[in-house]
Amino acid sequence: MADPAMSVTPYWELTFDTDGDPDTGRRDRLLAEVVDRGVKDLVVFSHGWNSDRSGATRLYSSFFAPFPQLAPTARLGYVGVVWPSMRFSDEPIPDFPRSVAAEMPPRPVLDKDTRHALLETFPGRATVIDQLSRLLDQQPPEEAELEEFGRLVRVLVEVVPPGPQALFAADTLAEGVPQDEPEMFAGSAATVCEEFARALAQLESPDGVEGFTLPNPWDGAHELLRQGTYYAMKRRAGTVGERGLGRVIGQLAKAAPGVRVHLVGHSFGGRLVSFALRGLPEGVRTVKSVTLLQGAFSHYAFATRLPHDTRAGGVLQGQQNRVDGPLVCCFSSHDSALGTLYPLASRMAGDAQGVAAFDLGRTLGAKWGAMGHDGVQAVPDTPSFKLADALRKLPAEGCVNVDAAAVVRRGGPPSGAHSDICHRELAQLVLAAGRIH
Repeated sequence: MADPAMSVTPYWELTFDTDGDPDTGRRDRLLAEVVDRGVKDLVVFSHGWNSDRSGATRLYSSFFAPFPQLAPTARLGYVGVVWPSMRFSDEPIPDFPRSVAAEMPPRPVLDKDTRHALLETFPGRATVIDQLSRLLDQQPPEEAELEEFGRLVRVLVEVVPPGPQALFAADTLAEGVPQDEPEMFAGSAATVCEEFARALAQLESPDGVEGFTLPNPWDGAHELLRQGTYYAMKRRAGTVGERGLGRVIGQLAKAAPGVRVHLVGHSFGGRLVSFALRGLPEGVRTVKSVTLLQGAFSHYAFATRLPHDTRAGGVLQGQQNRVDGPLVCCFSSHDSALGTLYPLASRMAGDAQGVAAFDLGRTLGAKWGAMGHDGVQAVPDTPSFKLADALRKLPAEGCVNVDAAAVVRRGGPPSGAHSDICHRELAQLVLAAGRIH
């Protein structure tokens, strides 16, 4: 019988800390039981930004629910990856209970749920979080206070953290050197806050009807805090993927060589499962498919050369070849978290263009785009399909882009449809990618 909190069985949980070290008890239980339960195909799903284990479990239960009916004769097993990340509570999740996606007060107040998530996600930083909260509450008019807010965000997320995480922030490499510090940490915090405030105003009034008042820079400060924490989550996702999940899949291949593994990742979870490919031991070919749902990392991550800089390439270049099957990247134009805010936050230091230089009605700077907004880029021979066409016939190998906007479409500012992923059609896509019948 399924776990009361889970819609499917057998289900296992893999838990990792910020450095990718696993909960050994949960890992060993999976390794010991997967063969005894007769599993042939194991679907491993990683959440992205998320506030707690219960939220991750609800996501997994909702996404996995159609699988038994869609593949009634398949010998399926399911794994939910839990890693330390967080979600700001003002970001609604379609179809989730109100307690998970509650209506929040207007920005830029730091609500109690987000504050609690920050304290859990960044232990030992309570004083810094108190100072950030106070500034957001008071909204002092002085530019110096916005600069102080930016300094505190840098302290909170530790732009250069101790331990292995410092190696996993970059999505691209220039002549072997990681390109990983975004301008939001390197330039004027006041300027960055103003840019974020203008971007948010345009997202909330896409027709340009913004009234006669200038955007509040403290709205942008709230967004700077959000994007700063997500930068830390992005870094953790790479660490947990390569040092954690990749190694566990290698151990699974040794303990249960006949089990076919299918990786699924949402948002930063897409980055996590992609970095897991880089962490696979040599010769392991048990990963039969990868499905990225609104992946929150650079669309050039798998590229050998970047179109705008032939000296540079993606940090995961060639890793799609470690999949004995397709790497499927779902994207949606309705995802404003990745279409507008992600590239704005990801611009590298020294790029002087601000938000005013971009047309927010289309991709905000193709140079800094995300997988979940327009798919894998600069990888030759990558086909692109509408979701309905992909479900009829999907390539058996290589990178494949799938426009999922037909179903990934619900959600308001600031994230748009970023979390609108629990759809039967996307479950079908995972099964099609894995050739699971």
